[in-house]
Amino acid sequence: MTIFDLEHFSSDHFALFGLPRRQALDELDLERMYREIQTKVHPDKHAHLADAEKRLAMQWATKVNEAYLTLKSPLKRAEYVLKLLGHDPQIERNTAMPADFLMQQMELREAVVECRAGGDGGALDRMHRQMKKEMAGQHQALVVALDEQKDYARGAEIVRQLMFQEKLLHEIDEALQAVEA
Repeated sequence: MTIFDLEHFSSDHFALFGLPRRQALDELDLERMYREIQTKVHPDKHAHLADAEKRLAMQWATKVNEAYLTLKSPLKRAEYVLKLLGHDPQIERNTAMPADFLMQQMELREAVVECRAGGDGGALDRMHRQMKKEMAGQHQALVVALDEQKDYARGAEIVRQLMFQEKLLHEIDEALQAVEA
């Protein structure tokens, strides 16, 4: 078997890194395995080979990078876990959210606009920290829903909420940059 074994190429992201197929993930193990595999498949290491092998090395490096980026992000990892388990989070089709969650998102977006217009970097920084804290709680809720309770419908709901929260966090970051500029 070589590092370019085609059977191994078709394995899922977790198998590629030798990690259990779970939402909970040891990020240090992921990082270690990524670096280990990347040193074996990096195209520069195979520059002396024939064109076909160079292309294969490039394909492997691309697959390893894609797998790493997917597993590194708790949101992308959750979407991937749900997909592997045959559960579609219905991101585009299911926009139903709890009313209190949607109301909170609207109020926070309005607050971001006001703070940006008023140049209130302190308030934006507090919103950023609060949003990161809430998202960390959502990430933990994903571990419970997907790994412990096997409640994939709840996991999909959390994924959809996290997508809103990540977008809002991005808006907060943009506002902070604008105020600090």
